[in-house]
Amino acid sequence: MQIAGQPIGAFTGFFGTIRDVIAHGSLLDLLIRRDLKSRYKDSALGFVWTLIRPITQLVIYFVILGQILGAAKGIPNFAVYVFCGLTIYNLFSEIVAGSTGSIVANAGLIKKVYVPREIYPLASIGSALFNFGIQLVVLLVATVVFGKFPAHAELLYFFPSTILILIYGTALGLLLSAANVYLRDMGYLVEVLLMLLMWGSPIVYAWSAVATRATGSKEWLLHIYTDNPITLAVLGFHRAFWLGGSESDYPSDMLIKMGVAGLIGLVLIYVFHRVFSKLQGNFAQEL
Repeated sequence: MQIAGQPIGAFTGFFGTIRDVIAHGSLLDLLIRRDLKSRYKDSALGFVWTLIRPITQLVIYFVILGQILGAAKGIPNFAVYVFCGLTIYNLFSEIVAGSTGSIVANAGLIKKVYVPREIYPLASIGSALFNFGIQLVVLLVATVVFGKFPAHAELLYFFPSTILILIYGTALGLLLSAANVYLRDMGYLVEVLLMLLMWGSPIVYAWSAVATRATGSKEWLLHIYTDNPITLAVLGFHRAFWLGGSESDYPSDMLIKMGVAGLIGLVLIYVFHRVFSKLQGNFAQEL
C-alpha cells in the first residue's frame, strides 16, 4: 500500500483502474468479509436477518395486497411472483444503498493509505451478492413449496436479469458514492428514490396490468416503463422462476431490450467512472 494521494501504478484511465482493482483482489475480499461481519456483529440471529426482511415484505404484500385487496386474483402463484421481484430488486437496492455510503464509511482507510477508491463501492456489491445468494436459495425452495421447480429453458433469463442489475448497480454505485462525499443528504435521497422505484416496478402487480392501461396517447409511457432496466430485470426473474405466466404477461423482444439496456448500462459505467475519477481527488480533504 502507498500513502494516500499517490498513484498506484503506470496504468491510467478506465482500463487501468480495472487492472488496479484486480491487483487488489485480496483487499476487496477482505472488505467484503469485514462488511458482512460488521453488519451482523453481536447479533443473535446473524445472517438470518438477511432472510427476515424479504420474508416480512412477502408476508405483508401477500396478505394485504394479495388477499385483502385482491391483487392475487389476477396473478397465479402470487407468493412466488412477489418473491421473484423482491429477490432481484433487493439485490439492486442493497448495491445502490451500500455503495452510496461506502466511501464515507471507509474514511479512515482513505485518509491513511492509497488503494483504488473504486474498491469500496465494489465491496458493497460483493456483500450484496452474498445476501442475494441466500435469498435465491429461499426463492428456489419457495417454487417447490408453492408449485414445482422451474426446470424449463426460460430459467436462463436469470443470467441477463442479474447481469443487468449488476451493471446498473455498479454504474449508480460509482456515481452516488462519489456524490455522497460532497453532499451527505444523498443517502437519504437514495432511500426515498429506491422506495419509489420499487413501486414503479412490476413486483406486486402485473406488467400486463400497466400495458392494458397505457394505450393511445399514453403508449410512450409504457415504452419508458418497460425499457427501464429494473423492470426488465424483474420481468426476467418472473420469466425464470414464476411458472404462472404466459407470453401476454411479458413484453415482446425481451432479450433484445435487455441487450440494449445492458449496452447502455456499460456506457454509463464508463461515464460515471469518469465522474468518480474527477471527484475522488478531494476525497481525503472532504472526509
